Formats: sequence, C-alpha cells, structure tokens
Amino acid sequence: MKLQPAIDSYLRHVSVERGLAANTIAAYRRDLALYAAWCDEQGIEDPASVDQSALSAFVQHLGTREESPLTSSSIARVLSSVRGFHRFLAEEGVTTTDVARETKPPKLGTRLPKAISIEDVERLLAATDGESLQQLRDKALLELLYATGARVSEAVSLNVDDVLEDGVIRLLGKGGKQRIVPVGSFARAAIDAYLVRARPTLSARGAATPALFLGLRGQRVSRQNAWLIIRAAAERAGITAEVSPHTLRHSFATHLLAGGADVRVVQELLGHSSVATTQIYTMVTADTLRDMYTSAHPRAR
Repeated sequence: MKLQPAIDSYLRHVSVERGLAANTIAAYRRDLALYAAWCDEQGIEDPASVDQSALSAFVQHLGTREESPLTSSSIARVLSSVRGFHRFLAEEGVTTTDVARETKPPKLGTRLPKAISIEDVERLLAATDGESLQQLRDKALLELLYATGARVSEAVSLNVDDVLEDGVIRLLGKGGKQRIVPVGSFARAAIDAYLVRARPTLSARGAATPALFLGLRGQRVSRQNAWLIIRAAAERAGITAEVSPHTLRHSFATHLLAGGADVRVVQELLGHSSVATTQIYTMVTADTLRDMYTSAHPRAR
C-alpha cells in the first residue's frame, strides 16, 4: 500500500471505528500531511520501507527545518500522530512490525499554564460592557469561559438547550464526554441579558440554528471568532500579557485552587481524564505563594 492511501485509511479508522472528535482528526490530518511531505522529499512511497533511522531523521527535521522549526511540544504531538499511524499499519498487517514503537519524542520541559490575575480578568470582562448586540454577546461568552473553565471549542459548540435550569450548563468535552458545570451569578446574568436582548435579533439575521453564541450574521461563532473577540477585549483593557481563550481556562483553574478548591473537584470541572493533568495548576499556585513569602517575610531572603 502506498503512503497516502495508507494515511487515508488510518484517518477513516480513527473517524469511524474509534469515533474521535473532528478537531482531533483534523490535527492528525495536519501532522500526517507533514510526515507525508517529508517522506515524499526522501523518495519514500511505501510505509513498509520506513525504518527507525528514517523516523529519527524526520524528528530531527521538524526541529531544525529552515522554515518554522517546531518546538519540542509540537514535535511530540506530530510524532504521537505518526506513531499511531504506524501502530495501525502493524495491527492491520500492512507492515510486519511497528517501526515507530521505539522512537522517542524530545524531552519536554515543565510548562506551567499561563494565567492572568483576578484583577486582569475583571478588567478583561469590563472591556465588554455595553448594550450593543456585539457587547452583550461578547460579555456572555467571556463570562461563561471564566465561570466554567470551558475549552473554547466546548463554548462555541453550546446550544441554547445546553443552558440548563438551576445555574448549570452541559458541556461536551473531548471524546464526546458530557459534564455538568455550575455557572456563577455574574455569568448567568450576562447570558440571560444576551438571550433576551441580543440573540433573538442575531438569530433573525441568519438561518435557524440552535447555537448559543451567534455572529453578527446569525451564524454560530467559530473558535477563530472567539479568539478575536478575546484579543480585542484584552487590547481595550490594556492587558499586555498574551490572552487567548485558553488563558481564561487556565485562570479559572488557578484561581479556584488558590481559593482552596480541591484538585479533584477542579479536575471534574475542567473535564480532565487524569488528576495528574490538573495537578500542574497546583505548581502555579505554589510558585505564587513562594514569591509572596519571599517578598513579604523578613527572614525569607
């Protein structure tokens, strides 16, 4: 089997048989397109002809290429996609061995999530104040992201019916896993104002859709739209740190833990499958406490 048909077969497998999310499949497709392009440059047409030395050379290429060399974390992600592809080929009998099994990604340093202060969050949210359709929508979106720690893909995928009674929303996370997350009073008020005073008008501008957050033409807000909304609010608020939708998710977790929330509760709220993923936020709060101690205690230095 040639390389590209083999990649197409693998993508169908993860889509149909494993039922992975569309965003995950899109990421696999991008990663394997990089791999296929490199193999083409090397004259590799058959995946059965790939060996460990070729894979090691591919990993080195990703980090040293002249145009946009990848970081260690990005290389690890691409290699994970390639390893899954070669494992599939071995399981299907297309190749006799899983040549990628022993290929190791570059070591990653510990990357702490980037959160902004509570004061900066308040400035960011205040930057969406106003009564225009766009301001009401932006306020509801940002308040919800910070109130729930939702991933941006989860937020823009919300439908009106996912806003449940008793101050909770239903989020659909990775792998199609649902979770119910409480929504604070500020976010509830912002969402209610948007639903009453903005969404009906926005909805009338486009085709009928159950989407909660709508663009100015009545279509569902995209992930890219959400990123632009947040960046514009950060600029108006005068926040110099880089702010993205994930910044609000990081800030949500960091502020909860700093306020005394149990790490396993935060794990459930974030939709992490492992508590180890959530525990990285405890390192952030520990660093903050250490900095405060060093600056405030007379015998700390």
